Amino acid sequence: MTGFALPIPVIETERLILRAPRESDFPAHAALMASDRSRFIGGPQEPAFAWRGFSASLGHWALRGYGMWLVADKADDTPLGRVGFINAYGWDEPELGWHVYAAAEGKGVAYEAALAARAYGAAHLGLDGVISYIDPANARSQALAARLGAEVERDGEVMGHPCQVWRHPKQGTL
Repeated sequence: MTGFALPIPVIETERLILRAPRESDFPAHAALMASDRSRFIGGPQEPAFAWRGFSASLGHWALRGYGMWLVADKADDTPLGRVGFINAYGWDEPELGWHVYAAAEGKGVAYEAALAARAYGAAHLGLDGVISYIDPANARSQALAARLGAEVERDGEVMGHPCQVWRHPKQGTL
């Protein structure tokens, strides 16, 4: 048995497809999580722990009705990263989160994907004016949040780590 399909919507942008993760996408995710680039998202991790997070994203969709999409290149379906909404146990509210794999770094993929996910969340999931938890040392994510129009709302904590809570603008106010 290869599993069953969840009703995860597909979003297309000019260059990207945001879709359900597939097992074949895992090697790209495992490579990110094994690298130092994952230090702001719980890594570095061994593949077994990376698998937990990767597969848990499907459970998030099943339990919450939203979650992280796999971001793929529209031309050839190469996995480029993940973007979407997370509301883990104990969190204040749903977060818009993102990370890209090494091949997509610096190419505007996270920006394009986050814009699409944020717009979809506001229009279809009741997730408007969401937050992003960002580590105070994560300058790249801070720059992306600012480019998306988000602003620091307050200092906070997530899973025992200090963070900045960035508030995204409501989609009707862009």
